[in-house]
Amino acid sequence: MTKPFDFVEMKLPAKSEYVGVLRLTISGVANRMGFSYEDIEDLKVAVSEAITNAVKHAYYEDDHGEVTIGFALYHDRLEVMVADYGDSFDLEKVKEDIGPYDRDMPIDNMKEGGFGLFLIDALMDKVEINNNHGVIVLMTKYLQENEVGQNDDQISTTQ
Repeated sequence: MTKPFDFVEMKLPAKSEYVGVLRLTISGVANRMGFSYEDIEDLKVAVSEAITNAVKHAYYEDDHGEVTIGFALYHDRLEVMVADYGDSFDLEKVKEDIGPYDRDMPIDNMKEGGFGLFLIDALMDKVEINNNHGVIVLMTKYLQENEVGQNDDQISTTQ
C-alpha cells in the first residue's frame, strides 16, 4: 500500500456553519494538487454532502460533537475521509476496516440517510464506508493527467 506524501487532518464542530470552512479547505488542497476547476467543484459538493450528513444525522440537536476530516494527498489522487464521531484517523486502520459503498443497500440501513451518498458516489471516483462506530466516508478523486485541453476546448490564439 502506498503512503500519502502529505496528510492533513482537521476537526470542526458538527454545525452547518462550518461547511463553508471545509469547502474552502478542499478547494485549496485540490488546487494545490493541480485538479481542474470541474473536479474541484465536484470535490466541494461531495465533501459538503458528507459533512452535512454528519451534522444532520450523527448528533442530537443539543449534542453538537465534532466531525474529523482527513485529506490524504497522493501523486495520482486525493482521498478525503469524513468521520462523524470526531476521532483522529489511523489511515492504515481506516483502510483495513472500510468497504465499498453499495448502491443496492436499502437507504433505511444507512445511518447517514442515503441520498447524499448517491450524490457523493456520482461525483467521486470511489466511495467507501465504515459504519461500525459512527460513520466514516472515504472518498477518492483521481488526478487526471493533462487536464487542460482534454476536451479540445482551449482557446486558440491563431486566426
